[in-house]
Amino acid sequence: MLLWQESRTNLTNFFRHLRRMDTFLFTSESVNEGHPDKLCDQISDAVLDACLEQDPESKVACETCTKTNLVMVFGEITTKANVDYEKIVRDTCRTIGFVSNDVGLDADNCKVLVYLEQQSPDIAQGVHGHLTKGPEEIGAGDQGHMFGYATDETPELMPLSHVLATKLGARLTEVRKNGTCPWLRPDGKTQVTVEYSNENGAMVPVRVHTVLISTQHDETVTNDEIAADLKEHVIKPVIHEKYLDEKTIFHLNPSGRFVIGGPHGDAGLTGRKIIIDTYGGWGAHGGGAFSGKDPTKVDRSGAYIARQAAKSIVASGLARRCIVQISYAIGVPDPLSVFIDTCGTGKIPDKEILKLVKENFDFRPGMISINLDLKRGGNGRFLKTAAYGHFGRDDADFTWEVVKPLKWEKPQ
Repeated sequence: MLLWQESRTNLTNFFRHLRRMDTFLFTSESVNEGHPDKLCDQISDAVLDACLEQDPESKVACETCTKTNLVMVFGEITTKANVDYEKIVRDTCRTIGFVSNDVGLDADNCKVLVYLEQQSPDIAQGVHGHLTKGPEEIGAGDQGHMFGYATDETPELMPLSHVLATKLGARLTEVRKNGTCPWLRPDGKTQVTVEYSNENGAMVPVRVHTVLISTQHDETVTNDEIAADLKEHVIKPVIHEKYLDEKTIFHLNPSGRFVIGGPHGDAGLTGRKIIIDTYGGWGAHGGGAFSGKDPTKVDRSGAYIARQAAKSIVASGLARRCIVQISYAIGVPDPLSVFIDTCGTGKIPDKEILKLVKENFDFRPGMISINLDLKRGGNGRFLKTAAYGHFGRDDADFTWEVVKPLKWEKPQ
């Protein structure tokens, strides 16, 4: 209880501080699919997809780590699926572009280690309610608290700083793979600072203050060529000209050299990019990572339903900005708490919005899995989430992005 009270107090103070500011700068970052941490997220989710495709009741907690010439998958998996884990590792690395030691990893010749065990029976007894009970009685796979966030500052109902940083990273990969910028290599990072205006608690983007891109490259390209190509083929197609002016600052490969990258340049681990996966530092985060986890792990499914609730609140016109928190105990189906803060932008009191949310959303883990169709894997469904964000994506597989209209009456 004390932890929850402290978390809520810090969150409330954060938003109160923002409300007192007329204008301010806020920064979000992202990384490419070739970043070693993101490589690990994608492998973990590719394993999840393979297990769920053959056995929707699979219980998966798959971690991945990587360093020079090495990838290891480890954790707990209980499944009836027959999965070639080594093949999944190599295929995922190859698809990203790690095809030689020169670019940071050789998918076909690197060492792959597999250390996967069955789920602990102590955990299973509280989670596998489907064996003896209905889905509405399945308990949460662990304790924890999760957040969802939405804002009307972009069509995606996501923060602009996060949207731009994410799209710049995705564009880097696009122009690498389609040959527009053949000097690019898989690894890279982006960062965008946006100047915001505060309108009674709603955050309104004014301009882009700074754009930072650090991208892996080959030996043949000069720094001037890198800067010119990034401005023309990456920044211009992503950032609308209305946000750029003569004062916008550009830091393009500021270190001057980024040839060694991927697992050769830095170790990677699943779950180390949780802010990039969510809202770019806006709102809050409960601390749990998503990738490699089946829907009984509320770190993932709870965050997904919280996002749907927050997005539905904003899309329904109930608020311009909203954060939703839910919390769970291991083995217990019903959430311990549900909290909503519209950051002073609500059209009706937050307690009334909370009542609407509770009437329209079922936060029990088993029902989240059914309502969001989270037991369906295969075809790269969860692999897609593991790079360039779990939220704000226009993709039918991202079922948690579907708005549920909330009916309400405007005060007279």
